[in-house]
Amino acid sequence: MFIIFMKIGVVSFGGGYSVISFMERETSAHGWLETSQFQDLVSVAGTAPGPIATNAATLIGYHAFGLSGAIAATAGIVLPSLLIIVIMVAVCYRLFDNKIVKSSLYGLRPVITGVIVYSALHFGFMSHKTSLLTWQTAATLIICAGALLGTVRYKLHPVMVVLSSGVAGIILF
Repeated sequence: MFIIFMKIGVVSFGGGYSVISFMERETSAHGWLETSQFQDLVSVAGTAPGPIATNAATLIGYHAFGLSGAIAATAGIVLPSLLIIVIMVAVCYRLFDNKIVKSSLYGLRPVITGVIVYSALHFGFMSHKTSLLTWQTAATLIICAGALLGTVRYKLHPVMVVLSSGVAGIILF
């Protein structure tokens, strides 16, 4: 489990949401979780404080192997980022003002955004085994649109958006 989550941690550029689909593939390939269990654990991980990848790894590890699995998965997903940060700070501190380095970092933004959008679509819609055009999909899109509208147009606090989306989910589902 440590090695699997270390592989996931190495490629987790862009934050935890960018590796959700990779996590799902690995957990189902090893038989640790079914798709519905994975989605439930990621939902809980997203509502808990802290990085979603770390929270999800901890919950998956605990579900699969108890406390030792939680420790192994958490250490595996956190260790690569920690090592990369320490090495980058030690080696590249002077290079961050370099125009080429800045340009390449700006070039990574659309790629990371694309990976996050793919993960959201895969997690929210494409993992269904039935038709994509269901009332659940319509309800999910309505909740998503309401959350976006509340955040962008009405400047609602994110906690209010999360709570109201949860209530809407309880009512609709």
